[in-house]
Amino acid sequence: MVKIGNIDLGEFPLLLAPMEDVSDPPFRQVCKENGADMMYTEFVSSEGLIRNAAKSVQKLDIFEYERPVGIQLFGSDVETMAECTRIATKAHPDLIDINYGCPVKKVACRGAGAALLQDIPLMARMTEAVVKATHLPVTVKTRLGWDEATKNIEEVAERLQDVGIQALSIHGRTRAQLYKGEADWRLIAKVKENQRIKIPIFGNGDIDSPEKAMEYKNRFGIDGIMIGRAAIGYPWIFNEIKHFLATGEYLDAPTMIQRVAAAKQHLMFSVQWKGPVLGILEMRRHYSNYFKGLPHFKEFRMKLVQSMELDEILETMDIILKEFDGVILETKAKVVAYGGID
Repeated sequence: MVKIGNIDLGEFPLLLAPMEDVSDPPFRQVCKENGADMMYTEFVSSEGLIRNAAKSVQKLDIFEYERPVGIQLFGSDVETMAECTRIATKAHPDLIDINYGCPVKKVACRGAGAALLQDIPLMARMTEAVVKATHLPVTVKTRLGWDEATKNIEEVAERLQDVGIQALSIHGRTRAQLYKGEADWRLIAKVKENQRIKIPIFGNGDIDSPEKAMEYKNRFGIDGIMIGRAAIGYPWIFNEIKHFLATGEYLDAPTMIQRVAAAKQHLMFSVQWKGPVLGILEMRRHYSNYFKGLPHFKEFRMKLVQSMELDEILETMDIILKEFDGVILETKAKVVAYGGID
């Protein structure tokens, strides 16, 4: 069994990666219902939280259905991160996660996220301060290193374990790579194989099918897998992987009924949580992924992303459900024929 503190995650957990502007409560809900074992909030700015910025505070919203869930924090100042941790702890998550992996300029150029990979002593001090500021388990998500010349993840893992983290998720790219090229899991495996490392090690990067999940599980020996981009618009990937690992067989592709139902559920919760304007606007980025692969979909997508009326969007989804009876749908594993609406 894989455990983070007292949190039991089962034999081989599948984690939903924290993703800015994606992994909010509405998205987490559909992923939880489709097999995600552990989830994280979008990353929360320590400075924004201390300033009581509305967007940062709202990201602390968690719901009972999604447990276990972690709040992910990022920042560049040790004391600010400690204070932010104390505030986040009051929101009653199951753990606190520190972001040392975000590669985007607006984060890294401010000395936060993956920038800390350039200063391991500072990273260790910050992590220790966070650990001391909460009674909750503290975990970390990071990358292999800043660039090809400084892949220091083995040292990072030891140093952070020494100051008290209870799990480590590693994305198999450097900061310099951003999301380009293929994720390299060999160093993730070396961290897991290190006799000094006793905490769970989760691998992240490029897992987009049940076959790859099984291959990487067997090949690299990690304790679990963190899935990010592959779950956007396709929350079924978690149960597809679980089923394949357990049986060696594929689940059927999600039917059009399931796709429309998930998109509707996501939309309705988005409107409920964010309000009708922001909820509708921020849902627009998801439609292409929910209906990816449908032929001649552009006309319907334009209706979905141009309307500001909830009833009109729901009606368009109902039309999509009827229009695409009998199409070929893609799973994350293979292409299967869909025979029609039940």
